[in-house]
Amino acid sequence: MIFARRGAQPFGRLISRTVRTLADLLFPPLCLLCRSPVDEPLALCGGCWRGLTFLDGAMCATCGLPFEFDPGAESLCGSCLSNPPAFDCARAAVRYDDASKGAILALKRADRLEFADLFARWLRHAAHPLLEHADLIVPVPLHRFRLWSRRYNQSAILAQRLHRMSGKRYDPFALVRARSTPSQGEMPSVKARRRNVRGAFRVPERRVKSISGASVLLVDDVLTTGATIEACARTLKRAGAKKVFVITIARVARPLPRDV
Repeated sequence: MIFARRGAQPFGRLISRTVRTLADLLFPPLCLLCRSPVDEPLALCGGCWRGLTFLDGAMCATCGLPFEFDPGAESLCGSCLSNPPAFDCARAAVRYDDASKGAILALKRADRLEFADLFARWLRHAAHPLLEHADLIVPVPLHRFRLWSRRYNQSAILAQRLHRMSGKRYDPFALVRARSTPSQGEMPSVKARRRNVRGAFRVPERRVKSISGASVLLVDDVLTTGATIEACARTLKRAGAKKVFVITIARVARPLPRDV
């Protein structure tokens, strides 16, 4: 029988609630970060939540740099005014600091994939205006060698979650790494980071048609110097993307350098 009889539904719901209650008693939900008890699974406790700085105040209309005061709608930071970035708009859910760094690294390097659902909810909120105008969701890619060693691409996991939440088209292969590069974290300067990713990305020929004329939402974990995002955005624009939006879990609270 494919469907249960109507009269059996209340009993089924009772069984389901009982099982959930027993599971909570045997395995109480814990904070994803500090492991203290919480009311629901895959959540943060009040202390860890209060330690985060969500970026929902006044910010640069282009790069999302948080402002200390509200200069008015559509205001730009000095960096975006003097040298506009290749992307059209970037937003982040939280500030990148000690409080957020541990959670992001847990997903990125410690196989803590349970953080993905939490981060995806943050991204959906932060990217809401961008998602409305996006045609396609694309993750920042890893080179196949790094993907093999890490076993998964955290940006692709987040992009896929956003796709499921929004219904927007998702293509994990629209942008690929053309060559393997050292980690950006190993680079000694902003100039070195930009050189490191110059020419590192490409749009495969069979994906150009889907990129051409599209508004692309690019997904990554952290926005620091912007070197990687800039390289990706330029590559997508050269392939014909109409607009490139960027969403990340976190970003640094200082202007993105544009002096190179």
